[in-house]
Amino acid sequence: MRPLALLALLLGPVAALAAEKFPVIAREDLVQALAAGPVTLIDANGSSSFRGGRLPGAIDYAARRADLARLLPADKGALIVAYCGSEACPSWRAAANAAATLGYTNVRHFKAGLAGWRQAGGPLERD
Repeated sequence: MRPLALLALLLGPVAALAAEKFPVIAREDLVQALAAGPVTLIDANGSSSFRGGRLPGAIDYAARRADLARLLPADKGALIVAYCGSEACPSWRAAANAAATLGYTNVRHFKAGLAGWRQAGGPLERD
C-alpha cells in the first residue's frame, strides 16, 4: 500500500471523530445565533490574519490561548464557535479542543471559515 493511501486510511477516522465531536454550524444558523444573544467566536487563523479581518467579537486564539479560561463565558453550556480560514483549514480543531477541555459542551465548528463569511458579505472587524 502506498504511504499516502495508508496515511489517509489511518487519519480518516480521526477527522470523522473531530466532526462528530464538534458539530458544524451553518452560516445562516451562526447569523441567527449572533442576533439572538451572546456567542463566543474563536478565530484560529493566527494573529496576523486576525488583525487583517475577523468575525466581529472573535477571540484571537493564537495570541490569547493562555487566557482562554478567563475569556470564555462562565456558562459551560454557552455556544462557542471555532473557525479558521476556510473549509480546508484544520486549525479550528485546536481552539475547539481547548474549549472542550475547559468543560464547554456546546462547541461548534464554522466550517466555511473566514473565506465563507467574507464571500457571503458578512461584516468584519479589523485592527
